[in-house]
Amino acid sequence: MEQKQVFSDMTSKSEKNEPNRNPRRDSARLSSVTTAIHLLKTFNAQDKELGISELAKRLGVAKSTVHRLASALLDEDMLLQNPENGRYQLGVALFSLGSMVRSRFEVANASKRILNELRERTQENVRLAVLQGDRAVYLHDFESPQTLRLKSGTGKSRPAYCVAEGLCLLAGMRSAELDRYLMQPREKMTDKTMTDEEELRERIRLVQRRGFAVEDEECEEGTRCLAAPIYQNDGRVLGAVGVAGPRLRMKKRQFPQLAPQVIEVTEQISHTLGFAGRPKIYV
Repeated sequence: MEQKQVFSDMTSKSEKNEPNRNPRRDSARLSSVTTAIHLLKTFNAQDKELGISELAKRLGVAKSTVHRLASALLDEDMLLQNPENGRYQLGVALFSLGSMVRSRFEVANASKRILNELRERTQENVRLAVLQGDRAVYLHDFESPQTLRLKSGTGKSRPAYCVAEGLCLLAGMRSAELDRYLMQPREKMTDKTMTDEEELRERIRLVQRRGFAVEDEECEEGTRCLAAPIYQNDGRVLGAVGVAGPRLRMKKRQFPQLAPQVIEVTEQISHTLGFAGRPKIYV
């Protein structure tokens, strides 16, 4: 059995359908963003501090442009300014973003053996997902060794609200983050897809109470999944591990026995990431 792959429609509107579009303004905005990115990339191990004049020279732009961009980046903590000489350094916000990326690579690499062991025990697909925007992205999807199995979705993404791993990731959001997420329209993937906001909120609270989420043909007909969250060292949810299989073999009555196995695995992975406390609950 193959899972349907869900892709978001990334096709942009043509200019004739956007009469209010201002190409010159859009070009200017894009140029500013690009210059800001190049500004950040100018710093390196040898040049940890740079002033406005040096940045302007290296970027080939006016000092006023560099000053404006540096001020904006300073406000967002992407740059720091040395009060003694006025020169700039890379800021703590970049460290936080880099730590998130590093953690994702770490969890993907550190979990392979544990996930494969879980696959051997359950004889079903074992998936590792992280949140990317509003979708659950599968860093790993190890296929079941059985003949009848789901096709691997490694590298693919699905709407977070209708897959078990995604519900675990949503359960780790701050209240404001979740509010913004739930403001977006939700497509009904199958007849069982839950799209009502209040029902989704209650389902997320249930995930937080019991420590795992279930999916019963809400994203793909004939597919069931049980997932539990992975916590990083600060107690935030970093990812989720799910065991997924065909409905014909993965019965609901098996969930009470399966849940402790999945939770045990996510606890092992969380421990490798330095988590030793209690999860942060925001909703």
